[in-house]
Formats: sequence, structure tokens, C-alpha cells
Amino acid sequence: MDIKSIMELGHRAELPTPCYLEHRGLLARNLEILDQVQKRSGATIILALKGFAMFSVFDQISKVLAGTTASSINEARLGLEEFKGQIHVYCVAYTEAEISWLSTVANHITLNSLSQWQQFSSIIRGPQNKASYALRINPKYSEVATEVYNPCRPGTRFGVSADALHAAWNAGQLEGLEGLHFHTMCEQNSDTLARTLEAVERQFGDMLHKMKWLNMGGGHHITRPDYDLDLLCESVKRIREKYNVEVILEPGEAIALNTGFLVSTVLDRFTSDGREIAILDTSAAAHMPDVLEMPYRPIILGTGKPGEKATTITLGGLTCMAGDIIGDYSFDEPLKVGDRLIFTDMAHYSMVKNNTFNGVPLPSIAVYDPGSDKIDVVRRFGYEDYRNRLS
Repeated sequence: MDIKSIMELGHRAELPTPCYLEHRGLLARNLEILDQVQKRSGATIILALKGFAMFSVFDQISKVLAGTTASSINEARLGLEEFKGQIHVYCVAYTEAEISWLSTVANHITLNSLSQWQQFSSIIRGPQNKASYALRINPKYSEVATEVYNPCRPGTRFGVSADALHAAWNAGQLEGLEGLHFHTMCEQNSDTLARTLEAVERQFGDMLHKMKWLNMGGGHHITRPDYDLDLLCESVKRIREKYNVEVILEPGEAIALNTGFLVSTVLDRFTSDGREIAILDTSAAAHMPDVLEMPYRPIILGTGKPGEKATTITLGGLTCMAGDIIGDYSFDEPLKVGDRLIFTDMAHYSMVKNNTFNGVPLPSIAVYDPGSDKIDVVRRFGYEDYRNRLS
């Protein structure tokens, strides 16, 4: 990433703030990596809409990826209408109306529990069904350190254990089951996947021989600079050949990793109890909630860690929540009202999770095409967007 060119881009007059800015050139770089993984490993890679659902760039993504995966009926409809590729769905629970409709449009549907499998068995085996069905499995192995993101923690809501799956299969209760699906990773490298596969094979290997496909979920940081692509391709290819199954990967973050920015403007600047404070026209609580949920400290171009540069300033959000703090950053010069700040890696888990707490407007959405050097502001949000959620 050319920092100077991104800084210049973020300061262009046609770009409003706050604004999410997606860079098609950086997106193309990620898609090239993902395409090579597909060709080398034979995996099918699909876009997880829960992480990145900016449909104004689906035209670019759909040239490389086979389709989308949804975690709700709304995401499934978005994929159907805007991406126009394969539709894969996993929900923690479905209503009968949802599964009835999804069974007529989806390619793959994963159920979370044996009880829902039994509840919808007539639909799964019904004449209107067009989908291939799977169950989510719980290998009881995960290297996710943050407990709130650990899908295999004790008492988890997610997936069926090996003992329960085998008992149901042996009892003849899983007629129509064609796939297994696990999702145990979060922002991790392929060595974690390799160890996870050891646990999956140890507990579910005999079942895999009976399946047509295996979905390895998300959390694969494939486009990160230090990611071990060779190990990923070797692992996928080995599973495909050993069990004669289609392997599906469904990253959301890896597709949009380091491709988007959030451009913000300083609205106020003051001192509180000796601490330098700047208030921005954006918000951690409303516009980048993972900053508080993970938590993590986002990178801002041109800044340093506290004390690293001449002036250290606490950056605060626009809402009335006391904890709406983005973090402490150091600058070469004191910030002034009107200065712009450019947050990096703000494409994934931002637009899909933001909110209008306090009635704070949502950031605009823009796309930059380096080929034409054009910024296209594809969406601006206003009062009606806030009001219509509440009426």
C-alpha cells in the first residue's frame, strides 16, 4: 500500500466525511491471491456477507469467487439479488418459512442442530427442495483466544458433537445429509487450520467418507502478508483427495482485508485533566464497533503509538457513551479542527455492524477506481435512514 497516495486520496475534496472508502486496486490484489488458492487447491471460495457485504463491488468479486454465504435470510436475499452466484446459508436457527424459501433458492444449507434437522426433515426431503444439506459440527478444538469469539467454548450454541452425530446417523435419522461444516477460526493462519483438521478427522473422519462436501468456515486470514498459502493449499488438497469431497472456504475478512478506509474529520480539540482530546465526526461505538468489542486499536495513517511522536492525543467518538474512545495516538504536530484522519482496514466488520446510536449519521460509502482515478460516492445517509429504522 502506497501510504502517500492513500493520504492524498483521503484528502480529496469530493470525498465527504465520515466515509468508508473501498479501493478497487487493493481489492483486486486480494482477489488475485484467492484465485490462485482456488486453482492450486481445488477449493471453492465464497464471500461471507457477515464480514463484508458492500454490493457495489460485487461486480469485481463475482469474477473470481463462486458465490456468497449468508447468516440470515436477508443476507441470502442480498447474495441472490446482487451477487448472482451460488447461495450458501448457515443460521443458528431457522423459522419454517425461512427454510421453506431457502430450500428453493440455495445451493447449500447448513443446520446448526439435530433438533432443527428433525424439525425440517420433510422440507429437506421434499419435492420443492433444491439445496444440499449439512450439519455444523463441533470438533471441540479452537485456538481463538478471545472467549466471546470462541465457537467451541463449553456450552457453545454452535454445532453437533461427534457422539451425537454418530448416534443420529446410526439410528437412521440423517437421511439426506450430504455435508459437514465447521467454523472454529478467527483471523488465523493455516497452521491453525492444519491442527483443527487433525481434530476434525479424528472425530468425524468416518463420516467424511460418506459426505459430498466439507465447509471449513471462515477465519482464514489468507490475504495477510505472512499467511502460509502453501500449507493451506496442501491441507485442502489432502482432504479433497482423501475423502473425495468438495472443500468450501468462506472468508469475509480475507477478501476485504486492508482494502478499505474510514476517513474522518476533527470537529473539536481541547484539554481535559491534562489530557489532550480530539473529537471526530466518527464513532467507535457506532461506526467501528469491533474497536470496543474485540477490543483493538485501529491504525491511522501518519500516526504513532503514544509518546512516539511529538504530541499524544486521545481520539474520542461523537456519541454520548463515555467509553466511545478510539484510542491514544501521537502526531508530529497538534491536531486542528478540520484535519482529516484516515483509519486503515475498515472494510470488513464495519459497514455490516454499524448503527445509528444517538442518531449519529452513518458514514457515506465510496469506491475508488485507480484505473480512472475516480471516487464514486455510492451512498450518503441522512435523517430518513435513521427515522425509517424506528417507525
